[in-house]
Amino acid sequence: METTFFFGFIAIIVVIAIAELILKGFALWRSARNKHIAWYICILIFNTAGILPLIYLLTHKGNKE
Repeated sequence: METTFFFGFIAIIVVIAIAELILKGFALWRSARNKHIAWYICILIFNTAGILPLIYLLTHKGNKE
């Protein structure tokens, strides 16, 4: 019983890490392209399990300056 819980927990952590990597990469690319230096630095430094990159991506949809 404990091993299935452990492997389930590890699977959840792996899924969150992959989602964080994808969101962070896309948000960093978009913020660099739009010359949003402050957003780029914050997204690069802080690990928020995908929350900060998701906020950036949702608030700056198609925002080209």
